[in-house]
Amino acid sequence: MTPLFTPGTNIAMKVPSHLFDQMRAFYADTLGLSVTEDGEALKVAFGAWTLWLDRCPAMTQPELWLELSTPDTAAAARHLADRGVTRCDEAERLHEGFDGFWVAAPGGMVHLVKSDVYARTPQ
Repeated sequence: MTPLFTPGTNIAMKVPSHLFDQMRAFYADTLGLSVTEDGEALKVAFGAWTLWLDRCPAMTQPELWLELSTPDTAAAARHLADRGVTRCDEAERLHEGFDGFWVAAPGGMVHLVKSDVYARTPQ
């Protein structure tokens, strides 16, 4: 049985330091979207989603990372492993006790698979 996966509400854009201020200006000034600081990241109101701009000094070009929710991360991990999906927990450290893990979709796009007991089929 296939575990339930639903799109999460967060999108992360990993931005090289040399482009970070330009990205902030694009979303805030050019597009007029609400951009607020949240620790080291910028939080952009992006419709039903939150777009996080994360400064990543080691990167040379931006990357987009997506989020998936599932009510059972253990079943999701088994399902994905059985289908040869690459687990990439080294992508970014998750805080202690966080119920989730990282995978890479074909082509390398990183996805956070996280627990959400309220995950449901989109309407």
